[in-house]
Amino acid sequence: MPQKKGPWTIQATSQKYHNSFIKVREDQVLQPDGQLGMYATVVMKPGVAILPIDSDRVVYLTRQFRYALGKESIEVVCGALEEDEPHQEAAQREVQEELGIKADEWIELGEFDLDTSIVHCPVHLFLAKQLTFTQPNQEGTETIERLRISLDAAVQMVMDSVITHAPSCGLILKAHKVLSD
Repeated sequence: MPQKKGPWTIQATSQKYHNSFIKVREDQVLQPDGQLGMYATVVMKPGVAILPIDSDRVVYLTRQFRYALGKESIEVVCGALEEDEPHQEAAQREVQEELGIKADEWIELGEFDLDTSIVHCPVHLFLAKQLTFTQPNQEGTETIERLRISLDAAVQMVMDSVITHAPSCGLILKAHKVLSD
C-alpha cells in the first residue's frame, strides 16, 4: 500500500543491507514531479557527541585511525546509543569508555544531522563540565589517543579543516558560542 512521505509517495521498500549499526533501504517512489524513481536511505543508530571541557577552557578530544577515511581523525567523543538508552546516559558512558572522563555537569546543545539527503542518523550534542579522570575502557576496535587543547585552538582546527568530522565541527563551534556569551 502506498505511503506518503512529504511530497513523495513510497510504493515499495526493500532492505539492501543491514548489520548492528547500519541499514540501507531502497524505496520505489513517486517523486514530487510525478515521475517514478528510486531513493536510497542509509539509517544508522542515533548517536551522541560529547565535548569535555575543564575550568581552564581546555577541551579533551580523540585522535584515532578511521578505517573509512584511511587516516587518523581528530574528533570529539562520539558513539552510538544502545536501544532505548537515554541520550545523556549514552554520553556519560561513551566519554568514560573512550577517554576515562566523568563529568558532574552536562549541558545539552541540541541535535546534529550527519547528511540530510541520504543518511538518517541524529547525533545529540553535549558539553561536559566539572571533570574527573579515571581509566578508559575502550573497545577492541578502538585505539584512541586523548588530546588536550584549548577551546580556542579546537575552534581554529575546525576553521583550518584539521578537524573535519561533521558532528565535532558543529559541537566545537556551538560550545564556543555558548561559552562566549
